[in-house]
Amino acid sequence: MLALGFATTAVVAILGVLALALWSSPSLGESSTALARIELPPFAGSFEFASAYGPSGQAIPLADHNGLLVPEAKLAPGEIVTVDVVVRRPGWLSWALGSVRREQLTIRAPVAHVTKPWLTRVPGAPLRVSFDQPVAAAATLSAGQLVAQRLTRGGLELNPGAAAGSIQIRAAARSWERLGRPSYVTWFPPSRAPVLVARPATSATLLPTAAIRLTFSRPVADVLGSAMPRLLPAAAGSWHEPDSHTLVFTPAGTGFPLASTLQVVLPRDVVGQPAAGSTEPTKVIDYAVAGGSTLRLQQLLAGLGYLPVDWAPTGDPIALTADAEVAAAVDPPAGAFSWLYPKTPSALEALWHPGASNTITKGAVMMFEHDHGLAVDGIAGPEVWHTLLGAAIARQRHAAPYSYVYVHALVPESLTLWSAGHVVLRSPGNTGIPESPTQHGTFAVFEHIPVGTMRGTNPDGSHYDDPGIRYISYFNGGDAIHEFPRGSYGTPQSLGCVELPLAAAAKVWPYTPVGTLVTVEN
Repeated sequence: MLALGFATTAVVAILGVLALALWSSPSLGESSTALARIELPPFAGSFEFASAYGPSGQAIPLADHNGLLVPEAKLAPGEIVTVDVVVRRPGWLSWALGSVRREQLTIRAPVAHVTKPWLTRVPGAPLRVSFDQPVAAAATLSAGQLVAQRLTRGGLELNPGAAAGSIQIRAAARSWERLGRPSYVTWFPPSRAPVLVARPATSATLLPTAAIRLTFSRPVADVLGSAMPRLLPAAAGSWHEPDSHTLVFTPAGTGFPLASTLQVVLPRDVVGQPAAGSTEPTKVIDYAVAGGSTLRLQQLLAGLGYLPVDWAPTGDPIALTADAEVAAAVDPPAGAFSWLYPKTPSALEALWHPGASNTITKGAVMMFEHDHGLAVDGIAGPEVWHTLLGAAIARQRHAAPYSYVYVHALVPESLTLWSAGHVVLRSPGNTGIPESPTQHGTFAVFEHIPVGTMRGTNPDGSHYDDPGIRYISYFNGGDAIHEFPRGSYGTPQSLGCVELPLAAAAKVWPYTPVGTLVTVEN
């Protein structure tokens, strides 16, 4: 009987301790304002400390405001946080259950979402943007700058000037959060036909690697069916649908050709420029793609060995990636040019103007075009830029040294060939007679043939037809450097060409490929 009584008493005591432990247990839970809330019932003991850390283990400092645990550093919306709390039990309870109790809670910071990203806006009325929960802060993103917005009870009220458009909004659901990722809100005027808002706007210059975002007032499937827009000219990349109303084209590689005109052709009509007040249906959206700068063109040509100068950046080298090279083409990095050779002809130096179009640059473009099988015109158009950026990324340097030809048109007339910092040859030569003079100036060789037939009209109106002319380098219309047999050299005798003895012409010809500069002066 005594044993049974003792056992009963022990069981009652244990149950009492357990009940007291449950009654005095602290609780750690979520809060509508703080990161977490800790509650300490009677006899739970005293709050010792709380700690928090992110998914990668980084510590997050916390402040205790009467049981509300608030981060002292801004968190990102949606960030996963683990909170640990330590409570020290009273002495008499710690004897039975231990001196401390630990509670742990894993929380995801709340994310505020725009409830209606596609809005029909009556002209002149404010644009009302609502969220799926109250927000503590919001801002719009305009031209890369965040603009804080005043909140109303329902969310935001904006007053954009355009009848239609798209804007990025960032919001934070709690005061201890950073602004979240941008959400697009697009508004349209009332219309019976489907309306399209393009981003970037068609009035803006399109960057080569920029994505094109097309947002429709109705679901994409209802507007376009199963067909996708076409790009003219075709560009590498792909379409995807981030949501039911939006199509995004993301270009690949070097993107849209620099300095080109791009058309987005839709399979069906839409109202295409509502921001400009247009209500006319269209299937075509036109973009002007940004062009590359002359300064960056010169930097690339110098780096590939097509100019008599070298270039070095002030800061880090441009990464050999499509994105980096395209960005530098539009916005060239700072740096400095330097002459490759210590002895450069003064006439050649006088032609060089960094950042400005000049004959040296034109000749270098022509040489690059010829080397890469492009049409030779000396103009850095879309195809040249596309090929040039690819060559820069692949480091396809031009191996031949830089050469330059100077023709002295004062008697005794002569030709000087300069290459890689040295005079390679000086030879007597003949320029045009007074009735058909050789034009003075600097020109780039545009045709380079070992042998050919030269035809033309003499000053008296008769015609000439000379086959078998060797070592021809055309540099200005019908004017060329070539061999021609004469009894003497050094006086005006030709019909505009620069005539050389056979041996001299044979030596000059390998140094005058397409793009080589020829200066004719007194």
